[in-house]
Amino acid sequence: MAEHMWNELDGYRGSLIKGEWPTIPQLFKIAVDRFGSNPAFVVYEPDRKEMTYNEAYRKILQGAAFLQSKGIRKGDRVLLNGKNSPDWAIAYFAILAAGGVIVPIDNQMHTDRCMRLSAYAKVRFALCDLDVLEKMKSIGGEWYDSLYGTAMLKGKSDSYVKFTELGNDPIEDLVEVDENDYAAILFTSGTTGNEKGAVLSHKNIVSNVYQAAEFVPFLTDKEVFYALLPLHHSYCCTTVLLESVKFGAQCLFGHGIIVSRMINDMKMGKVTVFMGIPLLYNKVIAGVMKKLKDKGAFTYGLVSTIMAINGWCKKAFGKSPFKGFFQKKILSQLGLDHARILICGAGPLSPVVFKQYQQLGLDFLQGYGLTEASPVVTLNPPSHFKIDSIGMPLPFIDMIIADKNAEGVGEIRIKGPNVCLGYLDDEENTKALFDENGYMKTGDLGYMDKEKYVYLKGRAKNIIVTEGGKNVFPEEIEDMFQLYPQVEQILIRGFQMKKDVPSESIEAVIYPSPDYAKENNLDKAAMDKEIEEIIKTVNKDLVGYKKIEKLTILTEPMQMTTTKKIKRATVQ
Repeated sequence: MAEHMWNELDGYRGSLIKGEWPTIPQLFKIAVDRFGSNPAFVVYEPDRKEMTYNEAYRKILQGAAFLQSKGIRKGDRVLLNGKNSPDWAIAYFAILAAGGVIVPIDNQMHTDRCMRLSAYAKVRFALCDLDVLEKMKSIGGEWYDSLYGTAMLKGKSDSYVKFTELGNDPIEDLVEVDENDYAAILFTSGTTGNEKGAVLSHKNIVSNVYQAAEFVPFLTDKEVFYALLPLHHSYCCTTVLLESVKFGAQCLFGHGIIVSRMINDMKMGKVTVFMGIPLLYNKVIAGVMKKLKDKGAFTYGLVSTIMAINGWCKKAFGKSPFKGFFQKKILSQLGLDHARILICGAGPLSPVVFKQYQQLGLDFLQGYGLTEASPVVTLNPPSHFKIDSIGMPLPFIDMIIADKNAEGVGEIRIKGPNVCLGYLDDEENTKALFDENGYMKTGDLGYMDKEKYVYLKGRAKNIIVTEGGKNVFPEEIEDMFQLYPQVEQILIRGFQMKKDVPSESIEAVIYPSPDYAKENNLDKAAMDKEIEEIIKTVNKDLVGYKKIEKLTILTEPMQMTTTKKIKRATVQ
């Protein structure tokens, strides 16, 4: 029998696991059984604080008992709103251990909006950081008054119970739930301005943990995962927090995308698995290359040559002969000298940036996903990666490319155990999410090669149709601006140049980088001129119908989601 990650569950089937997949609390219980004395949750504040799987599990069961004492029963929904921390993780598992359903909300969301979404989700209890609780209390209202209660995650106050410092007895065992029961209601990030509550079951989420783990079989319980991106988002929650539990490894909690603090955490924590987004990877490598250039042409040329040789060897032979050199001279300065794998999601990484990290001897795992798929759909295996691809469909995923055009591009549609149950109390949008054969419509366009590698083109709803009937994918043009430090944000959209012609031309909406302007002592006129020159440069590499014909330069940044995607619907 072939060795697969999910084979480890066979010893628990029929006893702990009643169905095909464990529930999320059962996933943690398995980790306790196998790795109880291992560090589970770690944070530097600024000194190291850690708790083992055994210690964390007791706090989880104490938290579950507390929630039960406040009236929470199987199926009740609990708001979880806080910054990344061990407290957030304890609360996450405690809610599920009590049989509840998690409603995780963006900690940066306006409080009144958080309360409206919580009311829509019929939340019965609130676990939040102190500042959120105080704001909710000041707003009050019918929904707030109807709560069974509240408890505090992070903060210091005598007015609220501190959820991770409870003195009560723990529950004796997990509340029994089915793998198909609701586990979480995740409100989509709303890049189009239309938030919907994706309902994910225990099976959806846990199966995705094992599907993704299949691409990194070399990881062990000695890894250190870094939870930097917000945990309310399925990307970080599944691929960092839950993946670390699956491996019985450490989860180190970050403090937001503050590069200096991030590097400090990674150095002290000796992070081996780092997950980020393109914006972050771009900034880090740009800083590295700038420092090299500042050391002079000779040093820059020498290091660039060594990088090129190292990258060629890695691709040709799977070995990085100069990795030790880069670990000592460059990677140690970034806290990446212990990194075994870098993960990139929430958007495509520039092939140039991908190549630069590879030349430094680092492996990348790039993928594609969406909240409704728990969230990972494809991954690009480090052992056989294709630099322009988003990778291959995960095990158990049946993917088709529907309604293909002449170039083989169509909508990506999937079936699989990780596909959500639908949208909360929204029959119309749930029906629209699936086609007549039960495949989930992702809304993303792409194509697949003969080896089943997938190539993403863009969102179907964002397509620009030109006067000649050509389709333009905004994301393809936006990606060409990734490596220009002058550009903080870029949005490509269509505009109607001729009132009597119902076709679109290409417009670039750009918010220039204030940091770049400050570092280079440039006023608005000078920055605008540099942006205009960048447009000319990019246009040289674009075919005629894709060329940018209109430029709008903003003085205020565009609204973004927590994974740094522009909310297109909000841009005027």
